[in-house]
Amino acid sequence: MIRAPIVIRMTTSGSSATGLVPVHVGQHTPNRDHLADAEEARPTRRQRRSALVEPGVEWQKLGVEPRWLGMETSDCAAALDPSVFYGRGADELERFLAGVRGRDETALVIATVGDADDDSSRSVLSQNDTSVILPGVRNLINGRRLPGGTRPALAADLDPPDRDLGKRLLNRPADAPWWALNLSGVTGSPGAGGPVITYAPEGELRPILVDALGDPVVAVWSPPTGDQRWYIVPNAIDWSGVVDWLISQALPAYVPNALRRARSPQFVDPDLQTQAELTARHALADMTARHAEEKARLEDDLQRAQAAGETTRYGLLYGTGKELVDAVNAVLTAAGFTTVNLDEELGGTKSADLLATVERERRLVEIKSASGNASEDLLGDLQRHLATWPELRPHEPVAGGALIVNHQHRREPFQRSLQVYSRPEFVAGLTVPVIGTRVLFDWWRVSDWASIRAAVLGPTTPTAGHAPPPPATSGPPAPGNEPRSRWRRWRRERTG
Repeated sequence: MIRAPIVIRMTTSGSSATGLVPVHVGQHTPNRDHLADAEEARPTRRQRRSALVEPGVEWQKLGVEPRWLGMETSDCAAALDPSVFYGRGADELERFLAGVRGRDETALVIATVGDADDDSSRSVLSQNDTSVILPGVRNLINGRRLPGGTRPALAADLDPPDRDLGKRLLNRPADAPWWALNLSGVTGSPGAGGPVITYAPEGELRPILVDALGDPVVAVWSPPTGDQRWYIVPNAIDWSGVVDWLISQALPAYVPNALRRARSPQFVDPDLQTQAELTARHALADMTARHAEEKARLEDDLQRAQAAGETTRYGLLYGTGKELVDAVNAVLTAAGFTTVNLDEELGGTKSADLLATVERERRLVEIKSASGNASEDLLGDLQRHLATWPELRPHEPVAGGALIVNHQHRREPFQRSLQVYSRPEFVAGLTVPVIGTRVLFDWWRVSDWASIRAAVLGPTTPTAGHAPPPPATSGPPAPGNEPRSRWRRWRRERTG
């Protein structure tokens, strides 16, 4: 490969200003005013202007001395968006990696993938939209743009610095794009002809953030030698936050000597500390570790609780058919009933949807849905099933049944009536309990299992057919009094 000529403009001393950590930035200095430099720096039609050259990155405030293209990089502690192409940063990248090897340190690199402003369709011959070429030009990390609305999650078993980076990147704007990442070898042809060569992928790509399918969208690549850490992050990031992470988290964990050399205030040399300082610092570190562990445990508990509750919550409030039956089944089971799905056991619709048993009490449970007001005819199905049950299971007598209806499910939950039926003459003649899923939901979310059992087993007051009012609690508000904005927000988040 022929190398294009490059002019290296060295700094006067090659050393960092006191307290500032030298970091290679794979861009031309933002304030160049020479005409030739300006022409050279002008992006082509397919190039994007890097946010690294924008005034929003306050380098000195972050404790960094940026080393742009044309500056010395062999003493740099890390590299941001370097290039492997000659004439566009390959020399600076090589000097950076050589300097790191000479000091027997780990090379930290942060590279962006993708272009947030380019939403054009990819070639039908390629599964990927973009790539990051790794040193040696034998391996690359491909990126495939994911659909809008992708919401990544933290991968498991992350080191504290990588977990912190993942949390920072989760704060990107909701409409910012993500790319699914994969590691592959480069395929190329020898310059003098000959067979095509495909290199096997080398190293390990460890996920930090993953999409819903488990594919990495933020990851760190390390070669087999383990002496480099290439953090692959999406385009359109807050570089100030990422640079702050580099100085405060990554360098102290992986390249602490770089902070020592620069006399960075982020680094405290334990060999120069008094015993009192060390004792206090260790106690603080232990407390921080305990807090981080407890926080991670509680976050995991919250994620599991949300995952467990989401299906039931949505099924009760908006579900129809099997989705609604499964949600009611989950609620009755949680309330202490043993349930049998009769459609699955008997086949078809020979009887009610569920047989619910608690202690020695059995009830047939018919489950219906209605986008508007519930039809009074819905009760006929339950009455017919009660009449035919002795023929189906003569040795399992039932003492009655219950009709559970998700009515007015096209309305927001706070707009629905709590009672399924309101015509006084019809309600007065009911002989089985009729329960709206809106009321059932309120019992379920506060774990009021006693009210659920009492409602399904049958009323004990003259108001037959009405679901008992939800219990008064000091915690959640009474049904129908919840703030409307909360329901709207939950509905909006659930439907995307």
